[in-house]
Amino acid sequence: MAVLVLSGILVLVVAGCACVVWAARGGPRWARAVASVTLAAGELVRLSGGTKSGRQGSDD
Repeated sequence: MAVLVLSGILVLVVAGCACVVWAARGGPRWARAVASVTLAAGELVRLSGGTKSGRQGSDD
């Protein structure tokens, strides 16, 4: 069951990345909307988890 959930998440991530590339090349409006959501989700993930690992690496 966990493999199916992780596979579904992987498919969504790959599709989101494809929409980001397509929107950058002037894709349709729905691709730009999906790209915006994908970029916002990536920013949230970066802000939530990236600050802890970033501070650990800068202390060395």
